[in-house]
Amino acid sequence: MSRLQLAIRQINFACAYTIRLLDHTKVEDWFRFAADGVTNIAWQDGHLAVAEYRMGMERIRGVRPEDEKLISESFRKVFGKGSAAEPTPAKFNNAGKIRAVFDRVHQQLLRELADLDERELDSPVLKEQPLIKTKLWALLWCAQHEGVHGGQIGLLRRVLGYPPVC
Repeated sequence: MSRLQLAIRQINFACAYTIRLLDHTKVEDWFRFAADGVTNIAWQDGHLAVAEYRMGMERIRGVRPEDEKLISESFRKVFGKGSAAEPTPAKFNNAGKIRAVFDRVHQQLLRELADLDERELDSPVLKEQPLIKTKLWALLWCAQHEGVHGGQIGLLRRVLGYPPVC
């Protein structure tokens, strides 16, 4: 298995776990906060879409004009690094719309990675990030980052009274 295939497999594994958690959570609970909580499932899902775009596309191939249709700048601001969960974010208060962006970004990432030349993996990322120096590390962090937030979604679900999902 090539390094690229391994990275894609890890991204898909993490995403499949997140999808399983999301699919077993009522959409009406996506904007609920646990007592004294700082996040909700809607923000986690939107944040994962932004992170996958930034790590898997922006840092690998750069920003493209058509990206605005994939994941808008306003979506990236609401759910990007430094943002915070809100009970009902003004523009993105629909779990189905957030999930659609998450799914759309993941599918586009897979299409683009299928055409990525493995020799590019050791190249520096196009947009600097303190911990990520190469394109391979950007893809590996993409999977690890989703695992971190998948764990947060799992914990939120448990606090909201849902059983664990294996």
